[in-house]
Amino acid sequence: MTLRATAAAAVLAAALLGLAPQAAAAPGAPAAPVPQPRSATAENKAAAAQAATAPDTMATLSRFFAREGKVSPTAAQPRIEGEAIPVNHLSPEFVAGKAGASVARLEFLASKAVSSDGQQAALWTARTEAGWQVVNIATGDDEFRYAQLGAAKLPGGTVFREPQIDAWYVAGGSRVLPLDEDAVRAVGAGGTTLAAYRARVAGAYGDKLPGSAYAEGGRAGGYAEGVAEPAGTPAAVVAGGAAALALGGAGVLVLRRRRAGAAAAA
Repeated sequence: MTLRATAAAAVLAAALLGLAPQAAAAPGAPAAPVPQPRSATAENKAAAAQAATAPDTMATLSRFFAREGKVSPTAAQPRIEGEAIPVNHLSPEFVAGKAGASVARLEFLASKAVSSDGQQAALWTARTEAGWQVVNIATGDDEFRYAQLGAAKLPGGTVFREPQIDAWYVAGGSRVLPLDEDAVRAVGAGGTTLAAYRARVAGAYGDKLPGSAYAEGGRAGGYAEGVAEPAGTPAAVVAGGAAALALGGAGVLVLRRRRAGAAAAA
């Protein structure tokens, strides 16, 4: 697959453990990391909502929902439902055993887009050198569905994704509970302790953190080997199947997600 995000496409939420979202650079130019905020403040949510509802974004969404011929771009009439929500990923500091590190860290904010025929997608918004921008469109409603499942299963807990195996969990106190089948396979239907979970991810990814020989070799930790990665493109996006759509003259990656099985029972 040949796919390059242009400089104006800005950042992608990184799927490789330990890699911060990076500004997509023009061919030959190095990608500059842009730190994401530690929490989803009201100001950040407002900025994400503004990016999600911008005219260029709406035009891109119309083409996105029409890409398989289910609806025409004119008839798609996309809309944004609800407010942007935080999406957390497994934290490399937690994997490394850093004192006081949380199990997860904020990767991006997601806004739910819905078309006139009921198709749904998640707009990933992240802070870039140019401000908050939409950096990816992912099919389905995973971010929102698992946020709801996690809140119901463990009120007040932190919902997060382990991107290396596409598993969703909710953590609270000393427990980590599964929210989907991938997570059940990893920690069992009843979940596990926070300490046991850290031991598992440390064993799986501890030698793949930033600065390791594995990371410096440019390999995609946790994903199938042999997938050619376009420059500046996280492995998860490539492995999930991606295409490019124009957004205001720039490129935005479109992730076509595999559909997981039924979510774990609450």
